[in-house]
Amino acid sequence: MPKGILGKKIGMTQIFTEKGLAIPVTVIEAGPCLVVQKKTPEKDGYLAIQIGFGEKRERLFTKPLKGHFSKNGVRPLRFLRELRVENPDLYQVGQELKADVFAQGEMVDVVGVSKGKGFAGGIKRHGFHRGPMAHGSKYHRGSGSLGAKGPARVFKGRKLPGHMGSERVTVQNLEVIRVDGDRNLLAVKGAIPGPKGGLVLVKPSTRGRG
Repeated sequence: MPKGILGKKIGMTQIFTEKGLAIPVTVIEAGPCLVVQKKTPEKDGYLAIQIGFGEKRERLFTKPLKGHFSKNGVRPLRFLRELRVENPDLYQVGQELKADVFAQGEMVDVVGVSKGKGFAGGIKRHGFHRGPMAHGSKYHRGSGSLGAKGPARVFKGRKLPGHMGSERVTVQNLEVIRVDGDRNLLAVKGAIPGPKGGLVLVKPSTRGRG
């Protein structure tokens, strides 16, 4: 059954195996999430469920969102995301999804928004090489040539300085090292995108092992 859960990045730590090996893990507060709505082909044109996660003061919600939640009989939640499923009837509106939807040893993909780095130069953003830093050189960290003399313009797609980070990133094929269903915590091997406290979506890996 297709599944997924919203969560909050807590931070990184390490877990020791029985053999004494240290495994770097990221701890995610996964859920609890509520099923807010079911999407059907007759009404919406596709199959999906809408899940909500996180608390927010009720007075901060807009009237349309309050109406959406009250119509479905669910308390207002901070974040809403959709998950494509093959059979929404397996879920009930108001059903709670917890971290134990995943098991230890499963492979997952984690989707988040990367840390914003602001306006970055070509060296930091694209890994450009720099020029000599001494002996009369006047080329240090600049972009360099932007193309040939003939076209007399810069082609689309040219790598240049600009805004870096703060974009949707998916890290694939991470192993679930530990699941704490009571505290809704997932420990996945390796790093995931975003800052501490950032929203992430955890879903089954599309690649599997290997």
